[in-house]
Amino acid sequence: MNASIQHPRHFLDLSAMSQGDLRAILDDAGERKALGRAGPKPLDGRVLAMIFEKPSTRTRVSFDVAMRQLGGETLFLSGSEMQLGRAETIADTARVLSRYVDAIMIRTTEHARLLEMAEAATVPVINALTDDTHPCQIMADLLTFEEHRGPVKGRTFAWTGDGNNVLNSLIEAAGAFDFSLRIATPEGSDPDPRYVERARAAGTRLHLTRDAEEAVSGADCVVTDTWVSMGREAEARGHNVFMPYQVNAALMTRANPQALFMHCLPAHRGEEVTDEVIDGPQSVVFDEAENRLHAQKSILAWAFGEVAAHG
Repeated sequence: MNASIQHPRHFLDLSAMSQGDLRAILDDAGERKALGRAGPKPLDGRVLAMIFEKPSTRTRVSFDVAMRQLGGETLFLSGSEMQLGRAETIADTARVLSRYVDAIMIRTTEHARLLEMAEAATVPVINALTDDTHPCQIMADLLTFEEHRGPVKGRTFAWTGDGNNVLNSLIEAAGAFDFSLRIATPEGSDPDPRYVERARAAGTRLHLTRDAEEAVSGADCVVTDTWVSMGREAEARGHNVFMPYQVNAALMTRANPQALFMHCLPAHRGEEVTDEVIDGPQSVVFDEAENRLHAQKSILAWAFGEVAAHG
């Protein structure tokens, strides 16, 4: 039987985490990045099961390398192999995997599937993406911002485009890390009202608009994503709806002159962002991609009790 901990440290959503834990993970990520491959290997002998019901090159590679650099190993399980909820219930799969491995990372569709996995597992469960949220990406984004511009607290972020899962996690981050967030989306692509309402109830500084220029004005960081999320191509709307939200050179002039541009990648160049911006001096998209590795190393270390929360 796997020697699992009584109350596993799940990394499910930023809103489920204490501010002390989130800050500790972010600070630890910066330290581990500085150490590189020479850093400690606290997860020697540990195994991470990686369940992919939605494919992703970056997520698979970054988690695999992260676990290896921490001294552990990974086990890749595709959605077709697992048949979660079909051949066996998600809860039963979680219980069985908990006897074999030391942690479970899952990239899935419905958020409820993640929560069911975490409820039944006796080892840590990590949310590598659901249709609702993408917390690992946002931790990488915040690490990237602080590397380039210092503390995120009190800064202003702007989101323009589709109100998707990455935005939902960014909304949660705005509250947890105390920065302002302005959101510009076309009608019909608004952020999930559950996340907006919870954030506003908690006092998060949110501003929603239909005007991309208004959202970006004076912002310290401009963030966008694809107009159609992976696996939801059938729901695609006409590009003319989103074109006013494209991040181009003209829009970036509205931001703080020192503003950064972020995109979680892969990008559809010429759609949500122009080549001039994504390849320009304000773009940090490849730093973001690298920082998925470092942020996830610290998330894994935290899940195994190797990162202590700040007071």
